[in-house]
Amino acid sequence: MTPPRSQPARDAQRVWPVDGAGSPSSMEFVLWLIAVILVVAGIVTLVRGGVLAGVLLIIVGLLVGPGGVSVFT
Repeated sequence: MTPPRSQPARDAQRVWPVDGAGSPSSMEFVLWLIAVILVVAGIVTLVRGGVLAGVLLIIVGLLVGPGGVSVFT
């Protein structure tokens, strides 16, 4: 005899864009984290002298982020 399921299968579908409590989803957090990493890498590249690469990383970070200028929304 198998034990009954503790949660319905539909709970696994609540990933995009927000969960039932209204908090940010995990996908939004991942996009925010990637955007932060890209922008920080762009700033470090600018400081080390790579102007074009630094500016490009910052622009890509702003486009990936879940904020107002996201390519995924």
